[in-house]
Amino acid sequence: MPAHTTHDAPRDGTDGARDGSATAPDTGAPAETTAPARTKESSEAVAPAEAVAPAGTTAPAKAVAPVKAVAPAEAVAPLLRGIAVLRRLTEAPGGTLSLSALEKTTGLARSTVDRLTATLARMGYVRLDGRDVTLAPRLMELGNAYLAALRLPALLSARADELADELDESVSLAVGDRDGIRFIHQATRRRAMSLSFRIGDLLPAERTAPGPLFAAEWTDPDWHRWRSRRAADPADHTFPAVPPSEHVTPDEDFTLRTARAAADDYALDDQLIEPGLVALSVPVRDPGTGRVACVASVVSHTSRHTAADLRTALLPRLRAAVAAMEDDLRTAPPPEPGPPRAGLATWTGASKQELGREFVESLARGLTVLTAFGEGRSALTLTQVAQATGLARATARRALITLGHEGLLAPAPDHTFTLTPRVLSLGFPPLSRTSLPEIAQPHLTALADRVHESTSLAVLSESCEEIQYTARASTTRVLSARVTVGARLPARATALGHVLLALPEARTQGYALVDEELEAGLRSLAVPVRDRTGRVVAAVNVAMHAARRTAAACRTDILPELSRTATHIEADLSVAGRFVHVPLT
Repeated sequence: MPAHTTHDAPRDGTDGARDGSATAPDTGAPAETTAPARTKESSEAVAPAEAVAPAGTTAPAKAVAPVKAVAPAEAVAPLLRGIAVLRRLTEAPGGTLSLSALEKTTGLARSTVDRLTATLARMGYVRLDGRDVTLAPRLMELGNAYLAALRLPALLSARADELADELDESVSLAVGDRDGIRFIHQATRRRAMSLSFRIGDLLPAERTAPGPLFAAEWTDPDWHRWRSRRAADPADHTFPAVPPSEHVTPDEDFTLRTARAAADDYALDDQLIEPGLVALSVPVRDPGTGRVACVASVVSHTSRHTAADLRTALLPRLRAAVAAMEDDLRTAPPPEPGPPRAGLATWTGASKQELGREFVESLARGLTVLTAFGEGRSALTLTQVAQATGLARATARRALITLGHEGLLAPAPDHTFTLTPRVLSLGFPPLSRTSLPEIAQPHLTALADRVHESTSLAVLSESCEEIQYTARASTTRVLSARVTVGARLPARATALGHVLLALPEARTQGYALVDEELEAGLRSLAVPVRDRTGRVVAAVNVAMHAARRTAAACRTDILPELSRTATHIEADLSVAGRFVHVPLT
């Protein structure tokens, strides 16, 4: 989200009331969410009453019927509604729904949906294309905040990737999310039969190998919640990442698997999710507490391994990798907290002044609270959240109450709060599979509309002799540059190639202008696209007929717009690529 600071900061925590933030309507939140406890205004303790459970396993209790939670009076209704919109988009194919579909699936008025999506678009979290709303890569900053605060992906993903390369099998890392498991890292193999699970996907604990290892630490309330969910949804229709269960296994089967996993310190999934899929899991324990920090799994197909084969052949190697992971956790230096993002409250206030009623300030403020967390900022007090975001204390407090009700944060010791894995439910799974061409396409289209010329994205071939076009946006002209996606051209004859090869001209100027080298009359201007490490991974260009603009005009008229487009692509790529590998083609 931009951090514009040209306007005064917004007024103290009253925007939610202006947007109707009394008792909130049904927002499509999970049935098991629990309302926050009411506290005095001056207290730091504003978290949900459901506290982090202590260690220890107890006998499963009798099932209780799920109770629909009612939002507390202090919850911010626009924030609840905005979260509901993001969850519906996350569940939709391709992360896209029409405005009318959002109106229908959320139960909100069309005018409300229009204002919420306009606000999310202003934040860069969604794109509006006619009547369609699509998740945008910038939304991944919310999930990144959780993953950064967790630290496990940063500390352990390299070990998981090495194990996947060594075994030539998929390896995943997962954390417990109430009565389910949620992936925080995936190292998959490219095969005709390959895994479709994504970072952020939620699976029912009883149908996975990691599930029994987490359940070995469940308490009575955890077992109550699990049995309630099983009774309400025996076929797992509320878990879109897995196919519905055709044969519902008795609850006792999972309790027996849990007891066995507790004794063996590993667990197997023998085709519980779907036929042919097998997995072996070992817990990675927190060196300080001994509790399960995450679970590492090797996932295969019965055409390569049976479940028994996984245990016999791969368990020693998986345990060795887990031991190395635990050593990494033990020896990792304390995180150095980076500076919190500046100017967020000022930016929301400026957006409200500019857009008026179309910008729902209380939604934007509430979501910025999630970005206050991160590496070195895994647990924050109310005061620290207010300071990090620039929000008034009362505004931050109501946002924390609302986010706690939605299960996106939880109470921690010393009156602090931590993000929960459920933050990944806000768009992360579909966006985690986004490629660079998909990131660039809307920016290329916007550039083509502004300069009225064709624009392209390209990467360098493995031989470094050719460029390959990976995304295009054309313009409506009788005479225009026409190159199809996938086409290859000699690198040294194109401006894109000059940039990607870092030829002297491109290195010195930061751009390349090629004048009629590839074809008479064709003039092209290109600039690099860098990833979050600063490495040039692609290039973007504007191509035109030489008769329309001189070389000097290209530099004065086109280059600023082209450079601005590359900056926007790089910003999205930086967010998307923080914990996820972004394919370049």
